[in-house]
Amino acid sequence: MRTARGSQPPGLEVVAVNRQRRRRVDVTRLTAVLRRAADALKVKGEVALVITGDRALRTLNHRYRGKDKPTDVLSFPGPGLAHTGESLGDIVISVDTAARNAKRLGRTLPQELGVLALHGFLHVLGYDHETDDGTMDRLERRLRKQLLAAPAARPRAGAGAR
Repeated sequence: MRTARGSQPPGLEVVAVNRQRRRRVDVTRLTAVLRRAADALKVKGEVALVITGDRALRTLNHRYRGKDKPTDVLSFPGPGLAHTGESLGDIVISVDTAARNAKRLGRTLPQELGVLALHGFLHVLGYDHETDDGTMDRLERRLRKQLLAAPAARPRAGAGAR
């Protein structure tokens, strides 16, 4: 499919949904972060990005991970492969937890949301910092440095969360 100008559509389609109203979130910025990450990793496909609150993340975290507490980001890989253009999966972020993390880590909320979107995207692609030999952490640090204004050396809050 080509656009009216004859250029190719983006390598990553992002369907972004903001299901909370407590804090202003620039989903356009988060979409751009995800698309730049996909370009850097040569990934095509579609990903859903859902911005919500602690209540929803607590429910999902309990249902899918057996942890009855909110978390910052959860990822749900889809059936697509990174080179096929299919659905890669879903990323769900709690803006409430992100705001607490940002304050604790000395980041702005937009910076923290970018970090969480990137982290969730890597999980959607199959990376897992809980089981690999540091591959995901190294890749995430490189991409943060390349794509985000947030310092790459600071660990992501709740690094055990997925």
